[in-house]
Amino acid sequence: MTRSAPLNRFSVAPLAAMTRRLADVAAGRADPDLVIAGARVLSTYSERILRDREVWIAGGRIAAVRPAGSHRGGAARYDAGGGLIAPGLVDPHLHIESSMVTACAYAEAALLNGTTTIFCDSHEIGNVLDAQGVAWMLEDAREAPLNIYLTVPSTVPATSPDIETAGGDLTPEKIAALFDAWPEALALGEKMDFVAVAEGDARAHAIIATALERGRPVSGHIYGRDFVAPYAASGVTDTHEATDPDIADDLLEAGVWIFLRGGPPTTPWHSLPRAIGAVTEYGAAWKRVCACTDDRDADDLLAFGLDWVVREAVRNGIPKPAAWAMGSLHPATRFGLDGEIGGLGGGRRADLVLLDDDLTPRSTWYGGELVVEDRRATPVLEAALSRPYRYPAAAYATVHLPAPLPSLLPALPAAPCTVNAIRTTLPGIELVHERVSLQPGADWPGTLAAHDLCHVAVVERHGLGGRVGHGLLSAFGLTRGAVASSVGHDAHNLVVAGLNEADMRVAVEVLAREQGGVCVVEDGAVVAMVPLPVAGLLSDKRVGAVAAEMRTLKEAWARAGCAIPYMGFNLIPLSVIPRIRLTDMGLILVPEMRQIPLFEA
Repeated sequence: MTRSAPLNRFSVAPLAAMTRRLADVAAGRADPDLVIAGARVLSTYSERILRDREVWIAGGRIAAVRPAGSHRGGAARYDAGGGLIAPGLVDPHLHIESSMVTACAYAEAALLNGTTTIFCDSHEIGNVLDAQGVAWMLEDAREAPLNIYLTVPSTVPATSPDIETAGGDLTPEKIAALFDAWPEALALGEKMDFVAVAEGDARAHAIIATALERGRPVSGHIYGRDFVAPYAASGVTDTHEATDPDIADDLLEAGVWIFLRGGPPTTPWHSLPRAIGAVTEYGAAWKRVCACTDDRDADDLLAFGLDWVVREAVRNGIPKPAAWAMGSLHPATRFGLDGEIGGLGGGRRADLVLLDDDLTPRSTWYGGELVVEDRRATPVLEAALSRPYRYPAAAYATVHLPAPLPSLLPALPAAPCTVNAIRTTLPGIELVHERVSLQPGADWPGTLAAHDLCHVAVVERHGLGGRVGHGLLSAFGLTRGAVASSVGHDAHNLVVAGLNEADMRVAVEVLAREQGGVCVVEDGAVVAMVPLPVAGLLSDKRVGAVAAEMRTLKEAWARAGCAIPYMGFNLIPLSVIPRIRLTDMGLILVPEMRQIPLFEA
C-alpha cells in the first residue's frame, strides 16, 4: 500500500507527544501497532545477543522489547524467522555528493544496506553554490525517506583564494546563519584546514567558535601526529582521518572520537584495517570508536554500505555486537541522539534492521514502516522515492568556462630541465612529489612516452577568471585518450588528464555541455560518461541508474590504463592532503601551502 503522508524523518511524532501511549503499550494496557516476533535481538547497550524476543512498536517508536510470546492481544505481526533484529545503522560522516545522486536517491541505497540515519557534510555543493546550495540540499534531505542531519560545511574554500578558486565562500557569518536556520544542523563539519587551525588562523577559529558558542560539536580532518594536540585543543572532537593505529591512539587519548573509515579496498577510503589496531593491538577501548563510510560513488554505495564497514570491523577482530554498536549506538551517542536512535530501548524510533547471522541486512523498518523486505524496496518506499525533490534551475547551470578555452598543455621546454611531477600511487589519497629530469623531445607525445608522464590540467569552472593550472602525472598509466571530471575536490573545478590536447579538449567540452560529469575519451570520442548536471556533482536519476552508468565508466577507466581509481583522480586538486596537489593556480606543496613551478632549470 502507499502512504498518504510523506515518508521522512518527520513522519514519526516527537517522543514528547508519544509518552502516554508508549507507556500504555509497554504496560500492556493498549495494543501495539506491530509486533516483530520470532527474533533474536542484538543489543547495542549490553553488546550481546538476546534470544527469543519480540519487539512492540507503536506510533513509529519502540514501546518495549519482551520475551517471545508476551503479547497475545490484537496487533499486526511480522515473523522474523529467528533472524537478528538490530537498530538501524547511523553513519556519522559522509558526503552525499560523492555518491553522485541526490539525498532522495541516496536514501534508497542506505535503507537497502540497513542505514536509517546519516550525518552529511555538504561542503561539495557549498564549494559550488555557497550557502544557498547547502540550503537546497537540506530541502532535498527533508523530502528523503531517511533521517538526514547536517554537519555544517566548515572549510569552504578549503584554502585561501591565492591557492585555488572556489564558487563558494562560507564565512563565519554564513555558517552561523545555517546553524540558526536549520534544526538538523547538529555539528560543524570536518575542519579540513588543520594546518591553519594548528597555527591559530583567525578565520578558522572564528568558524569553530560558531559551533562551540551554540554547544555544537566540531568534526575534524587531520594528517600528522604533530597536529593532534593543537587540533584537539582548538575544540575538534572527532575525525575520520585516523589512518594508522598510532595516530588513532593519539586521537583517542586527546579526547577525540575516531570514525573508522571503511571503503572498497581499491579506493583511498579504506583505512579501517590499520587504524583499528589502536583497539585490537594497543588495547584501547572501543567506546569512543565509530564506523563511517565517508565517500562512495553510486555503484560502491550499493555494494559497500555502512553494513559492509561493520562487517570489516568484525573481520578485523571486533565482536559482532560491539561492531554493530560502532555503526549505530556510538555515532548516535557522539551527536547526542542516543535517546532517539542507535538502540532498541523504549521510546526510540522504530528504525530496525533484520539481519542474517553474518550481519547482512535482509529487511529494514523506518519509523515502524517496512521499507525493505528481502533486499527489495517495498511499495511504501517506492511511493516515497517517486516524489523526489527538484533542484532549482540555477543548480543546473554551474559550469562556466572561458571562451576561447586556454591551452590545456604547458609549453614544451626548450632545454633540459627538472619537472615537479605528481606521482600517483595506490590508493591515491596521498600524492608523491617526484622530481623528474626532463630531456625534451621534438614534441610532447614523444617526451611523455620517454618519461612515463601524462598531462594533467585543472580548469577553473565557476566563471571567476578561467585560469588553467598545468601539471604532469608520473606513473598514472594512461595509455590512450583522456579522462576528466567536474568533481575535482574541493573547489570542484574541472580536472582533466590526457596524452594529447585534442582528446583533453573533447573531454572538457562535453563536461561543459552536460554541465558536469565524469568521462573517458578515446580518439576524439566519448566512450563513457556519467552526467552530473546538478552543481556538476549530482545526477537527478535513481541510484540504480547512476550505478549502472558508473560501472560502464569504471570499465572504460580501466581500459584506458589509469593506475588509480577515478575517485583518487578527483583528489588531485585537493590542496589540504600531502604532499603535492594541482589547482587552477598551479602546483601546491602541502602542508606548507607553497606554490612551486612546473619546470625548474
